[in-house]
Amino acid sequence: MVQTLRKPEIINIARRERLVTVDHLVEHFGVTPQTIRRDLTELSDSGQLERVHGGAILPSTTVNIDYNERRKFNQARKVDIARLCAMQIPNDCSVFLNIGTTTEAVAVELLQHQGLLVVTNNMNIANILSTSTEVKVIVTGGNLRQSDGGLVGDFAKATIQQLRFDFAVIGCSALREDGDILDFDVQEVGVSKTIIRQSDTVLLASDSSKFERKAPARIASISDVDIFVTDKGLPDACADFCRESNTKVLFA
Repeated sequence: MVQTLRKPEIINIARRERLVTVDHLVEHFGVTPQTIRRDLTELSDSGQLERVHGGAILPSTTVNIDYNERRKFNQARKVDIARLCAMQIPNDCSVFLNIGTTTEAVAVELLQHQGLLVVTNNMNIANILSTSTEVKVIVTGGNLRQSDGGLVGDFAKATIQQLRFDFAVIGCSALREDGDILDFDVQEVGVSKTIIRQSDTVLLASDSSKFERKAPARIASISDVDIFVTDKGLPDACADFCRESNTKVLFA
């Protein structure tokens, strides 16, 4: 298929699925990865798509990618980040894990820990950790967000305010080079702010593709984070900000 016909079809696939990957498009069109990357770059330059690692999404600043698509996206990188996060958490401590596919990967890595008390507003994390006899789990309650099993709202915040955590692992939907941590759901942002206030050590787990995305609601600044675990080098402005803020950066 020639490029003039291929590009509109790529846009149609993105409209149906919200996210397109290089691998899927290579298989769909029977062309080389280099050809698809060039198409995606040109569509991004024209403002029709927004490039992310491994593919592209529709350029929305208000709506997140479908949860099931997010679970598959950058999966290997999320596992590496999760493993490094889990290495920062000792046995016999209290941990908060919030909503997100990367924090769910952290939960899997914590299954080998002992003596943990894990509090979460993520039903998926509660299910993951329910298989361990060494991890006690408290679920916050709150308004169930059926799209991803998250619990948000005032009830979730009220539960968290009554507790104190040795560690918290949080995720996000987007990052800015000036250090802002962003998300889509205002109710979730309120919960995340409370988690940060109630935690002695805060870890942010996020792959570098989040610098390529936008979201409308500000959670906090990277200066509010003790350890930032990511997958590769940061944009220069963000790296400088982390140094100035004494935020430790670990690369998986």
